[in-house]
Amino acid sequence: MTVSQEISSFFSPSPVETSPAPEIGAKAPSCPEIPFPAGNGKPTIISFLRHCGCPVAEAAFLKMRSASAQYPDINFIAVSHSDQQSTEKWLNAVGGSSSGDGSSVTMVVDADRQIYAKWGLGIVSWGHLWNTAGLASIWRMGRENGIWQRPTESGNRWQSAGSWAVDAEGYVRWGRPAVRVDDMVDIEAAVGALRGDGGL
Repeated sequence: MTVSQEISSFFSPSPVETSPAPEIGAKAPSCPEIPFPAGNGKPTIISFLRHCGCPVAEAAFLKMRSASAQYPDINFIAVSHSDQQSTEKWLNAVGGSSSGDGSSVTMVVDADRQIYAKWGLGIVSWGHLWNTAGLASIWRMGRENGIWQRPTESGNRWQSAGSWAVDAEGYVRWGRPAVRVDDMVDIEAAVGALRGDGGL
């Protein structure tokens, strides 16, 4: 990681034309990398991460990895917009996609942000990124859980995150784009929606 790489992550990337974010009850956007319905017949919880190195991305990924062992009947997919090499390096730093306890998160790299765009995830506003309450929440997370900013080798702080739950037939049952910088996947709400217990 170089200083220039870290600095470049603060500059807004070139815009990508986005589709509307999928609504509850709609068919989930499907693509060759992430097809819906899933080929194994399971429902899916999918989380589009902030850049590799972001503490919110790390916390979200660790939540998903832990939940994947608890809910083996659900697919867990994380999507990175950092490049392949940076994503793999970051995965190694956070302990990998599986921690040996039956957990397994599929990591999909979308460096050109085309899959993000299919799910309505574009560039966030200044107020989203520099939200005072959100930044304070990230600081508390670091203090309480030891999750702090790692080097940012690729990816961008301005890219929106978001999470959804998709049933076995490929319909969205829960989820939305992130509403501020510290927003991350709510596993309990996602699982509850897939089980018919309500969504957001």
